[in-house]
Amino acid sequence: MSVSVQITQRLGDFALDASFESEGGVTALFGPSGCGKTSIINAIAGLSRPDAGHVRLGDQVLFNSATGVFVPPHKRRIGYVFQEPRLFPHMSVAQNIGYGRPNQLYSTRGDGGLAVLGIEHLLERYPRDLSGGEAQRVAIARALTSQPKVLLMDEPLAALDDARKTEFLPYLQALVAKTSIPVFYVSHAMSEVAQLADHLVVMRDGRVARSGALAQLLSDPAAISDIGVREAGAILNVTVAQADASDGLSVLATSAGRLFLPKVQAEDGTAMRVRIRASDVILSKDKPDGLSALNILPCKVTQIHEGQGPGVAVALRSGEDALMARITRRSARTMGLTAGLSCYAVIKSVSVAPTDMGGRGTESRVAQMP
Repeated sequence: MSVSVQITQRLGDFALDASFESEGGVTALFGPSGCGKTSIINAIAGLSRPDAGHVRLGDQVLFNSATGVFVPPHKRRIGYVFQEPRLFPHMSVAQNIGYGRPNQLYSTRGDGGLAVLGIEHLLERYPRDLSGGEAQRVAIARALTSQPKVLLMDEPLAALDDARKTEFLPYLQALVAKTSIPVFYVSHAMSEVAQLADHLVVMRDGRVARSGALAQLLSDPAAISDIGVREAGAILNVTVAQADASDGLSVLATSAGRLFLPKVQAEDGTAMRVRIRASDVILSKDKPDGLSALNILPCKVTQIHEGQGPGVAVALRSGEDALMARITRRSARTMGLTAGLSCYAVIKSVSVAPTDMGGRGTESRVAQMP
């Protein structure tokens, strides 16, 4: 289901002027605090009324300033997970999760989401007996089980520990794939966005700086100024070839070779994503020998982007995947890098954190494993 947003709104001294479209899946709204991310999803939810523009969900017009349409929040069938839990204090966990469903009926039987969120043992408790992280996990479960047409999530994982985040994101992706519910996910943590999102909307000062497919934007050298030097990089689609290599590493097959990375909690044959930061990629014109780095992928330079500083961003094609390296301008000149040049990308295994691996990969051709 497509979602179209084109709104302007004055909020005190802050001016919001945002326009983008999403064709379903998970759309991440990414940017620093105060750039307008939450204001956008509040407008989608109907919690605020823009000054002008429109919000459309498929064929349904939720807001249109030209025709005077404004569907009230309770008629929009939108799930919203806030930064804080906002649970009903007089209801048990099970009652909170079931609130808002048809006839408020809810059965915990066979609900795999409870296990993923680690709240099966909390069903009879009340909010006063929950920790902050437990309460937020209950709020997430409530939103997911309310059968919304759209799910809005405003930095919902801030209260979860890393283990629960890793468990929850794949579950959410599986749910979205099964039910085709559009999800708008607000975050300033690229590690979460890289695992979850299909599309990326980069916000700056109330405006949409960039919008498009996640993998394309992250590996676009021209987008570094908007995404940030530390966040720029690439998303590789990989297949788990050997989850446990007996040395704390897993072997992951890419379309151009293999990667040895920190052990993943997945079965052999699982398709997943790996985020590689541009700053963690070293380039060599010849295939290196005698290095401690285990990961060496053949690449071809597709584009070189020079900024105002000493660094340059080099866009690469590695098999079917895009990569990006950030090196100094001097290194690029010394190597004689030009578009079309073949080279090798060197990636240290320890530079890829466990939080950079996971999520929903896509089935693609992978190189033959020796």
